Amino acid sequence: MTTVAPLRILLVEDNPGDVLLLQETLADQQGAFELENVERLAPALERLRTGGIHLVLLDLTLPDSAGLSTFTAVRTQAPDMPIVVLTGLSDEALAVSTVRDGAQDYLVKGQVDGNLLGRTIRYAFERKRTEAALRESEVSYRTLVERAPVGIYRSNPAGRFLAANAALVRMLGYDTLEEVQRLDMARDVYADPAERQRLLDRDSYTDREYDEVEAMWKRKDGLPLTVQLSIRAVRNVAAEVEYYETIVRDVTEQRRLQAQLTQAQKMEAIGRLAGGIAHDFNNLLTIIAGRAHFALERLGPGGTAQRDLDTIIGAAGRAESLTRQLLAFGRKQVLRVEVLDLGVVVENMRRLLERTIPEDIVIATTAAPDLGRVKADPIQIEQVIMNLAVNARDAMPRGGRLTIEVSNVELDEAYARTRLEAQAGSYVMLAVSDTGTGMDRETVTRIFEPFFTTKPPGKGTGLGLATVYGIVTQSHGHVAVYSEPGHGTMFRIYLPREVEAPAPASPGPADGPTGGSETVLLVDDDAEVVELAQEILASEGYRVLAARHPDEALVAAERHPTTIDLVLTDVVMPTMSGPQLFERLQATRPYARVLYMSGFADGAMLNHGVLEAGRSFLPKPFTRQTLTRKVREVLATPRP
Repeated sequence: MTTVAPLRILLVEDNPGDVLLLQETLADQQGAFELENVERLAPALERLRTGGIHLVLLDLTLPDSAGLSTFTAVRTQAPDMPIVVLTGLSDEALAVSTVRDGAQDYLVKGQVDGNLLGRTIRYAFERKRTEAALRESEVSYRTLVERAPVGIYRSNPAGRFLAANAALVRMLGYDTLEEVQRLDMARDVYADPAERQRLLDRDSYTDREYDEVEAMWKRKDGLPLTVQLSIRAVRNVAAEVEYYETIVRDVTEQRRLQAQLTQAQKMEAIGRLAGGIAHDFNNLLTIIAGRAHFALERLGPGGTAQRDLDTIIGAAGRAESLTRQLLAFGRKQVLRVEVLDLGVVVENMRRLLERTIPEDIVIATTAAPDLGRVKADPIQIEQVIMNLAVNARDAMPRGGRLTIEVSNVELDEAYARTRLEAQAGSYVMLAVSDTGTGMDRETVTRIFEPFFTTKPPGKGTGLGLATVYGIVTQSHGHVAVYSEPGHGTMFRIYLPREVEAPAPASPGPADGPTGGSETVLLVDDDAEVVELAQEILASEGYRVLAARHPDEALVAAERHPTTIDLVLTDVVMPTMSGPQLFERLQATRPYARVLYMSGFADGAMLNHGVLEAGRSFLPKPFTRQTLTRKVREVLATPRP
């Protein structure tokens, strides 16, 4: 059985008779109390300093002190100690004053029996202990609220903050709670004052304990905040709202990243669609342009038919340019990657831009002296600069300044967390800025979408910036845009920095014979492409084994009794890709060379080195000249 320790009571009383009476009264409480007596205030205060006392029975009239000052001295010495005042009938008014100032109770001498005294002491002790626990709980609660990482506040229906924690003050960009309490929520906190009223109407009638909503706020400096609010309406007995208790989470960054992810997913979906369309178009353009060239060769010079065919060939060329831009956006083009000095590329482009940009636009270029290198396709990077410069030109119809800067930058983890496509590391930044008309936020979110344009009909295809996006993304970089209406635009392109030195310029294709007598295994799932390529190669003297399916190609190779010198195959085909087909053929034809062709090249194949950064690859649409020259070039290489 657990033994309860007795309560130690300090009796401050100088009258021996009263002391004896109280001792006898408490003696009947079966060891529940231990009484310790002092006759003056000074030793009482000293005893309280040593500790071990649970409650004080205090006479207010002592030899060294009297009146309210006696109580005040004891309370000051032991502020958390329960004090029960002893008084004579004449001191009752004084005793009441001490209770008002913090005494737990008071007893009138001569009117105390054992039960009353025991109950009074226990009540005083428990009440003081409960008050202490409550104070501790309130301090703990205030600490919890004050240190909470989310904003917590109480507001009235008129739109004033009644209380708020430090997190909310910081969230709104203010320094003190007093500043926040002076705010009008509708005018100073909500981005749209009417939004608060809409939420107020909604929360005034909801039956839910907490109502979850999102709202647009603004900081002291005007920057927007997207906040998630958990609101509870506290009502009086008449069911009227007295105040609102609200928990606030700043979800600005979260919503911005979600918007980036949605945009990235949309761009990825559009890119896949664009790449697929471009692939099919390139097959069609191969046939259109190829057959037109054949027809043109068979006709004599002059006549309306020749002009019509020239028009068809020209239109096919323009269509090829559009599909090439779609492939760039869809990141499905073959890049001929080199290690580049972007400073040299920009300087070369400056001379070209000076001939194409109006004289009322000043062109300025700068490059850091210790500029790092990047790995990219030089032709495609030149296309990026040209597209951005043309866009800048169109944004400055009355002239202005076009600035192209190249510098080294370090992107840290904090920056990378703000952009889904970015990684921390060393980059070379290509910045193209203008002093033109600028763009609003809604336009900026759509500028990289293919066929989106703010230009008048006939003034643009809407593919220029889509091409920029695709080229930069396929080069493992990313693009950041900053623009404001009336304040110009800046595009920042970040490409990963390389440690390799720039490669020497490669010579262009040499003119020479394009015909031959070798055997070519031709494979494509488009029958008309096969027919066209077969006719072109046969006219140049090659022996052609034509197949419209990978399985058909395997059978043709097995039945062919002599050497197969070249496998000319489409990259993307049903059941088996071109690289997979060539791998199968190498088992029986180890000396065959390969030339891939496609309306696009799968980036995964490039990453695995199958296409060796564009060598032994023929893009569609092809002409007689590009096909025969590339076939001859591959056949001229040493056998495997």
